[in-house]
Amino acid sequence: MTKTSLSDRDFQRLLQLRTRLRGFLRWSEAQARAAGVPPTQHQLLLAVRGHSDRRGPTIGEAADYLFLRHHSAVELVDRAGHAGLVERRADPDDARVVRLGLTPTGRAALDRLTALHFEELRRLASSLTALVKDFDFDQDDRGGTRGSE
Repeated sequence: MTKTSLSDRDFQRLLQLRTRLRGFLRWSEAQARAAGVPPTQHQLLLAVRGHSDRRGPTIGEAADYLFLRHHSAVELVDRAGHAGLVERRADPDDARVVRLGLTPTGRAALDRLTALHFEELRRLASSLTALVKDFDFDQDDRGGTRGSE
């Protein structure tokens, strides 16, 4: 049986990392609200703009990005559509498929929010990089290899 030895320092580092990540997410949600965009709609905008297919994601693909069930993603797309942020488009290759695209209003909101996020990520980068580098996934704090007895 393999025994994994975790030190108090391992737990402290993991707590610091999770706290900083959660802090960033809270900050992100506050920025979206301040811009007049609910945080879930901000995530949807990013899922649409960040999708690798130039035609845009399907609702199912957006649901996957957002860890939502399909029907919840449909409701989110409906709300974002009513807010003038996204639109449904017929797939140019298969009219049975519906794709999502950003409206000019949605693109402008996402551009503003993304610029703010990049500024904040630049501030966080050095502390997160140092914290992650401090993790030693192969060695425990006593110099032994993790997983060995």
